[in-house]
Parts: sequence; structure tokens; C-alpha cells
Amino acid sequence: MTLDETVHAELISVAHQLADAARPEILRNFRAPALVTYDKGGEVFDPVTVADRAAEKAMRAVLERERPDDAILGEEFGETEGSSGLTWVLDPIDGTRGYISGTPTWGVLISVADKTGPLFGLIDQPYIGERFAGGFGVAEVHGPLGHSVLTCRKDRNLYEATVLTTFPEVGTAAEGAAFHAVASQAKLTRYGMDCYGYALLAAGQVDLVIEAGLNPYDIHAPIAVVMAAGGVVTDWTGGPAHAGGRAIAAATPALHAEALAILQKTLHA
Repeated sequence: MTLDETVHAELISVAHQLADAARPEILRNFRAPALVTYDKGGEVFDPVTVADRAAEKAMRAVLERERPDDAILGEEFGETEGSSGLTWVLDPIDGTRGYISGTPTWGVLISVADKTGPLFGLIDQPYIGERFAGGFGVAEVHGPLGHSVLTCRKDRNLYEATVLTTFPEVGTAAEGAAFHAVASQAKLTRYGMDCYGYALLAAGQVDLVIEAGLNPYDIHAPIAVVMAAGGVVTDWTGGPAHAGGRAIAAATPALHAEALAILQKTLHA
């Protein structure tokens, strides 16, 4: 699908409207003593709150008004069909475990995609007031420190790198072993960042984010933001990552290749 600059500007505007609509719904419940958390069920604790649901409803209301012909894929309310060839992929709170713990490293993920994958994305952190945007020639962050261009850090080898993931176990035992094979060769490993890790990668603060067990709505917006900042995002085979599953995001092609080789070697050992 070929979109002209006028459509690009409209889609960017709508994405920001979605983030603006989600912010108050999320902030009114953040660190609230009366916040009720529900467990979606499964083998591990998978929380959802009224804030997740209220934020997605608010974003869907904007899309019904501004882009009624577009499809929607949201974490809380599933798929809504469209006819335009574009799909909005929404995760109202990526990092609900962090949200209910009072940490500020969760975020709102918003992206618009065609059949090839994400075209434009936002990682919005309402409490900090930071918004990372990428796609259609945009790579920028607005926040407490003002506005700046997003650029991934360059010229780092793996032994100099900082690598992030959300859970220490990463995924399966095999996936965890593969991640730790990479991490053991890096300078620094940090955990628990959720989508904020990808924002830090795009901002030039860290070098690698490696995850497994992702859903499409977990990774669409991060792909757009990281790639706009000059980074590389693939699955663990080097293919597209927007369907979810395993993802590796790297600041440079060389670092991506170095880490990917270790992941593949360990998985197939």
C-alpha cells in the first residue's frame, strides 16, 4: 500500500490523539490504593485492570470517529475488521505488572500497520510524560527534557553492550538459556523494562533488547520506533518480528548479527 504525505500526517495525528485519550484513563488509576487487579488466568499471573480496559475503550472511540474504516487489534477487546487495508494495533498498558507495582516503566503502545507490518508507532509513558514516536520519517521523543531526535547508539560490540529483557526466565528454558548466552558476553544486563526498554534503545541509552513469548500488540509499536531510530528488529531467525513470539532489537546491524548468531547457536546446540 502506498500512502501519500497527507495520509502520513493524518495517521500521525490520530496516533497522538489515541495516546492523549489513553493518558487520563490510565493516570487516574495509577498508584491508586483502591485499584482492583484481575488475573486473566494461565500458568503465571497475568494481570489486567480497569485502567487497561478504560484506556483501550477511549482509544477505540477516537478511531471510530477519526478512522472508522481501519481495522483494530487491541489486547483487551480483540479484533475489529476494517476495509482500508490499515490496522491499528493497541496495547493500552504494556507492562501491567509494573503498573500495579507503581513503577514508571510501563507504557501505552500504539501503531498503525499494513500487511507488511508496522508503519508508524508510539511508545507513550504517561506518568513520566515521555512520548517516543517513529515512522513516516519521524524519529523523536518529547518529554521532561524537551524534544530530541531518536538515534540508536553506534559502534558498540557485544562486550561493551547493555542488554535488556523483561523477565529473567525470558520464555521457555531453551529461550532463557539462549538469552543468557548473549547476556553473559555483554557488559550489563537489566530486567523488567517492558516496552520502555525499546524506547531506551531508540534513545541511544542501551544496545539490545531480547524477548520471547510476545503478542503482536507487544512489539508492533516498538518495531516502528526502533527502526525509525536506525536500529534493527527481527525475530530470532532474522525474519519479521511483528507477528509476535521471539524478538531481538539491536542498535546496529553488526551487533544484531553478533547476538543473533549466539541465540541461534544456543537454541540448536
